[in-house]
Amino acid sequence: MRIDSYSQIQQLYNNTQKVATAKPQVGKGGSFMDKLQLSDAGKDMQVVRAGLAQTPDVRADKIAALKSAYEAGTYQVSTSDLADKLLEKATETAIF
Repeated sequence: MRIDSYSQIQQLYNNTQKVATAKPQVGKGGSFMDKLQLSDAGKDMQVVRAGLAQTPDVRADKIAALKSAYEAGTYQVSTSDLADKLLEKATETAIF
């Protein structure tokens, strides 16, 4: 058994330096303070969500116009436009 290698390992453990850590910030009541910082992307996302919350989900003016055209019998659907949209949606969802 080699004793000299053990003493070299022990020297390594004894020579380790202690790293000083920063003391946590303490608030008014003696409790620790948490701090939250949002990135610019997070702030932008909050602005977008607030804007979307104010936007109605249903566009009543479009629905009223389509409903009146349908009830009057004047609503026409282009078959080529319908086929194009169907193919577009099918290729978006298809997994190749």
